Amino acid sequence: MSSATNAIDACIETVARSAPEIRSGLPGRREKSEAENPSGEEQLAADIYADELLAERLLAISGVATYASEEREDVLEAEAVDAGTDDSAAETGETGNGVHVAVDPLDGSSNLESNNAMGTILAVYDASLPASGQDLLAAAYVLFGPITTMVVARDREVTEYIVREEGYEVLQKDLRLPDEPVVYGFGGRVPDWPADFTEYVEGIEAEELKLRYGGAMIGDVNQVLTYGGIFGYPGLQSAPEGKLRLQFEGNPIAYIVESAGGSSSDGKGSLLAVEPEDLHQRVPVHVGSAALIDRLEAALA
Repeated sequence: MSSATNAIDACIETVARSAPEIRSGLPGRREKSEAENPSGEEQLAADIYADELLAERLLAISGVATYASEEREDVLEAEAVDAGTDDSAAETGETGNGVHVAVDPLDGSSNLESNNAMGTILAVYDASLPASGQDLLAAAYVLFGPITTMVVARDREVTEYIVREEGYEVLQKDLRLPDEPVVYGFGGRVPDWPADFTEYVEGIEAEELKLRYGGAMIGDVNQVLTYGGIFGYPGLQSAPEGKLRLQFEGNPIAYIVESAGGSSSDGKGSLLAVEPEDLHQRVPVHVGSAALIDRLEAALA
C-alpha cells in the first residue's frame, strides 16, 4: 500500500472521527466573531473552531504535506505545526512529498442560526495548492442532517457512510445518480442571474422538477445524489465568477458527482478542467445529471 493511499485513508478517518465532535460543539459557537475569512465573509466562532481542529488533526497525519481551508489566507505546512507555529504561507511550488489537503471546515455555516443543514468538505490533491481538479486523489463531505452521513469518492467510486461517535459504517457502495432527475436548486439572487441562465431555469421549472434549495451546498448536492437532478450556483451579473471556491467546494463536489455518474460544469466544461490561478479562486458551479448539464452548457454557449 502506497504512502499516498495510507494518507488518504487517514484523512478520511480523521474527518469522520472529528465530525461528531464538530457537530456537538456547534450549539455553543453560534456567535459571530470579529474576523472575516479571505473571501470577505463574516466568520462564526464555529467556523474557526472547526478549521483549527481539522488543521491540527490532518497535519498530524504522516504523508500530509500541506493544509488549506476556506477560513485562512495561506497554505499551512505540516512542518509549521510540528514547530508549534500558528500559521505559515507555503510557496506555490514544491512543498515536499505528501498529499495536499483542502477543506471547507463548515460548509453552510450561515445555516447555524436557523438550525439547517451544514457539514464539512474534504479534498485530497496530489499537487501543491492551488491545484487542478485533475490532481484530486479523493474527495468527501460530511453532512450534518437529522443523521450524520459521509460521502467519499475514491478511484471513481462513491461510498456513503453513516457516522456515529463510535465510528462509521457503510450505508451504500457504488453510489450512482438515479437515471431520472427529480430535484433542482440554484443559488444567487434571481434578479442577478444572467438572462441566458434565467431562461434555462425556466425550462427546468417547466418540467415540474421539485425545488430543493437549503443554503448549504452539500445539503443541496446530497439531494441531487439521492434523487437525481441539478444544483448550481451560477456566475451572476454582479459576480461573473460566482460565489463558490474552486479548491474547497467546486473541485471536490465535481469529483464526487462525476464519480457517481453525473457531470459538472463551470458553464463551459468540467470543473475538474478549470485552470487554478488562486487559492481562493471563485468559480460558477453546476453539478448533476449529465443531460441537464449538457443542456446548461448549450444554453450558456
